[in-house]
Amino acid sequence: MTAIPRPVILFGGRPAQREEWGAAIRAGARASGVAMDLRMAPEDVDPAEVDAVVYNPEGPIQDFAPFTNLRAALNMWAGVEKVVGNQTLKAPLTRMVEPGLTEGMTDWVVAHATRLHAGIDRHLHLAPGQWPQWHPPLARERRVGVLGLGELGADAARMLAALRFDVAGWSRRPKTVEGVTCLHGEDGLREILSRSEILVLLLPSTPATENLLDAETLALLPKGAAILNPGRGPLIDEAALIAALDSGQLSHATLDVFRIEPLPEDHPFWAHPRVTITPHIASVTRSSTAATALVEQIGRLSRGEPLLHVVDRAQGY
Repeated sequence: MTAIPRPVILFGGRPAQREEWGAAIRAGARASGVAMDLRMAPEDVDPAEVDAVVYNPEGPIQDFAPFTNLRAALNMWAGVEKVVGNQTLKAPLTRMVEPGLTEGMTDWVVAHATRLHAGIDRHLHLAPGQWPQWHPPLARERRVGVLGLGELGADAARMLAALRFDVAGWSRRPKTVEGVTCLHGEDGLREILSRSEILVLLLPSTPATENLLDAETLALLPKGAAILNPGRGPLIDEAALIAALDSGQLSHATLDVFRIEPLPEDHPFWAHPRVTITPHIASVTRSSTAATALVEQIGRLSRGEPLLHVVDRAQGY
């Protein structure tokens, strides 16, 4: 890759993000000694001059065709399903990997896994005279499965293992995560489902993962298992999930992501007694931590070094 000593970077986030992110990126560049020409709006620059776009799928840039000399699109999100199929984008696409995003996701997963493990909901609305002295098993006796061992899934799995849960993780290809039983492939998927009393979904949304949890795979879980989905809505067949909850095959589902967002007011998840909804808040890309990751990518571009976390378009992540 040819070095670009002072690349022209276009911020492609929403207008409301420009002030905050501009300040964070410039501060990160000063701290790292990375030179760049940062433009904060498409109207501020000739598209042919742009070397890289800091890209928000909900921002103003949807057509990359005018950016005839683009060297990279630096996605602000971990998920790339909203851009990976954009045929106008010919340059390499990178996904966001940054500590705040990872730590925030792990915080959400640990909080809700612990809530389910400890049976906290059993005691939230006790009335006088009720004294149900139910005790959970020890954490080391609770089997937790994590589907997806990328940056987010691996960190969540490590933290759950550090809390003494019996943790297994699954990925399509072999991986190693300290303290975690790592499984892979079709046989590994069946094995992790059959053992997971709490199942965490942290897979990307791709054609291969859509409806990965359907009636057949949900039936492989231990009876009374619970699901946490902070990954992507299309991972789950919603009708099959509701049927599994109604039959008692699943005891609970805590869902942060959905096929349609915001979740429609008439969706059956709202009224289901065994569903907890959080409004896609499990984690967020924070300018205070993500700016460092963006500056690292821009520095690599300026030095002619390979970019990090380049998306495999064929795989979808």
